[in-house]
Amino acid sequence: MGSAAQLAAAVLMMAGYPALMLAALVPSVPAFAAAAAVTYLADHYLHRKGSYLINRLSKVRAGLSIRFLIRQLLLVLLLARLSLADNLIYYGAIACFIAFYGLQAPHGALVQLIRNRRRMPVATRNVDLKSRIRIPDAPPRKLLHRSAEKMLHIDLFAVAGILLAAQVKSALVGFVGIGITVALGTLYVLALVPFVRGRKIPPKAETVLAAVDDWLGEYQPETVLYFSGSKDSAYQVNMWLDTMENLDSKPLIILRERAILNNLAPTTVPVICVPGGVHLMNMDLSTVRVALYAANVGKNIHMLRVPTIKHVFIGHGDSDKLASVNPYSKVYDEVWTAGRAGRDRYAIADVGVRDDDIVEVGRPQLAPIRTWQGVPDGRIPTVLYAPTWEGWDGNPGNTSVVLAGENIVKQLVQADPPVRVLYKPHPFTGNVSKEAGAAHQRITALVRKAAAERAIDTRFVADTAVQADAKTELARIEARLAQLSGSGGERRDEAEATRDGLVDVARHEEVARLRAEWNDAYWRSFPAWEHRVITGADPRLYDCFNVSDAMVSDISSVVSDFIASGKPYAVTDSAELGVEEFKRNNTAVRAAVILSNSAAELGELLGAVRDQAADPLAEDRKELKQYLLGPDEPTSLVQFNTAVANLALKAETRNVGQESRVAAALAEAEAEADAEAELANAVPGQRATAAGDTDGVGAG
Repeated sequence: MGSAAQLAAAVLMMAGYPALMLAALVPSVPAFAAAAAVTYLADHYLHRKGSYLINRLSKVRAGLSIRFLIRQLLLVLLLARLSLADNLIYYGAIACFIAFYGLQAPHGALVQLIRNRRRMPVATRNVDLKSRIRIPDAPPRKLLHRSAEKMLHIDLFAVAGILLAAQVKSALVGFVGIGITVALGTLYVLALVPFVRGRKIPPKAETVLAAVDDWLGEYQPETVLYFSGSKDSAYQVNMWLDTMENLDSKPLIILRERAILNNLAPTTVPVICVPGGVHLMNMDLSTVRVALYAANVGKNIHMLRVPTIKHVFIGHGDSDKLASVNPYSKVYDEVWTAGRAGRDRYAIADVGVRDDDIVEVGRPQLAPIRTWQGVPDGRIPTVLYAPTWEGWDGNPGNTSVVLAGENIVKQLVQADPPVRVLYKPHPFTGNVSKEAGAAHQRITALVRKAAAERAIDTRFVADTAVQADAKTELARIEARLAQLSGSGGERRDEAEATRDGLVDVARHEEVARLRAEWNDAYWRSFPAWEHRVITGADPRLYDCFNVSDAMVSDISSVVSDFIASGKPYAVTDSAELGVEEFKRNNTAVRAAVILSNSAAELGELLGAVRDQAADPLAEDRKELKQYLLGPDEPTSLVQFNTAVANLALKAETRNVGQESRVAAALAEAEAEADAEAELANAVPGQRATAAGDTDGVGAG
């Protein structure tokens, strides 16, 4: 249902319709007016908030139009119960509502037609189509945004006028309201008509696709990041944006779903969203030599079919999950892993991926993670608790939140000498399991209670001046970021976004700089000893890594990424496999402190944080880091660019070889054709023999 306010509005709306019927039967004009006002306001509020209930009502035949129709029918019933069935206002009301609903059909048809015509066959970002084709401005947002709701609410004038007419026994005021409703409804329909004709219509699909091909011919992309998936999987492509921006070759991102495009993070890389498979297969990608795939999905086949491109699976994380050794991976020319561990996973899994086709390229995304230098003097250690979520299958080993989370946090907040706790749960925590959601709430309460107790502990002194300055800085940065994010004006539709989608590089760079400044100011805005619950997108997980001295987590790519820092870490064996079995099954925990659900082993982790000399797993972590993520030098980005260049060379070699074979075949065919032509031109009846003599006419 959402918030308490939404729940209250839903209850009022549902109770309002029985109240309307009761008021109509009594009959009572004031009571009917009051109940109608409640239903109007509650309905509008729930629509504005996008309430879950509103979406569900339409599934059970109680959608928006039906609710308005019921209210209008009850108003007619009220007039009948008031003995106004022979009054002109009664017939006027019926005629008004029939005419008003007659306007709904052309209104809905026009809105849908405009939306369909403004949906581009190919949507783009950072692609210059504006200079190639004319894409007209979208209709004013007020015409199309929540258009059905706006159209239906025009009946408010007629309803108010009819109620007033019934109360004062004068039909005139009722007909004034009826006239306003019918006039406004007609004007709304007429206002939409210009946008389905003439120069208000975007160009046809063939024109748009030709313009995209023209741009591709000019830009000549060389390396493509290809992605398909649901809107919730947008993070899988977002994690590669920085890498694509830093490629030595010309990058291009190809997406298959509009939902992914709408959730794509800002980037300077050209982006083309091609929902139609036929459109993609007809697109001119003749200059592309390498295609990178971040996920194994069925739509990959539309790109894999191109033989002039070498295809690479790069994935979206490094972990011991089965998805990391998907048998689908053998369809690619190469599979790129972070380090030796990825290569060994495929060898052990034996799913058909040849060792010769695996290339170790490191993890370029981990560049922002800083290497640990120990706890700075004068600061208490910080321990990050970053559990993953419960997953879809109910496996108790997925997350530590349910069975171990409270034990972990209790021991950390009660540790002596003290440590600071940062709790950053996975954003999906509690989505599937009520137990996980309840445990998350209890853990949150524990952290906040401990923070409140520490705030009044005289051992901990805050530098209020520094914090005040940081909060002022945060407010300034957030205001500027809001200004930059809103500088594009009102939200544009797909056609306008495609036309005007060229990134402002200066603004893009300013946003990146401001986000870095925001992160610095955020950590200075509260004491370095204050426990904290961190939810939402910011601060990001890697930012939490950098301010932490150790981490407790579960089996996921979070652990593999944290290993890049070289800091001590612990992983919870929530399924209680046992230390040896747990390490055998999960490469990333081989240098970790393994926690049982009681978290009794946390002392080992805290001891390693407080005294680096007494850290028994330090060397193991160094070896594991190289095994999982590859060497520090050359950097991952250099390794990645080298791998792209090498594979592009292989693609070019293959293509040149194919062209040579085709040319040789053509030459051979031409030679045969010439020989046949010579034979055809010889003297009729004369045949050359092997000895060079003639046979046939004239022989004697």
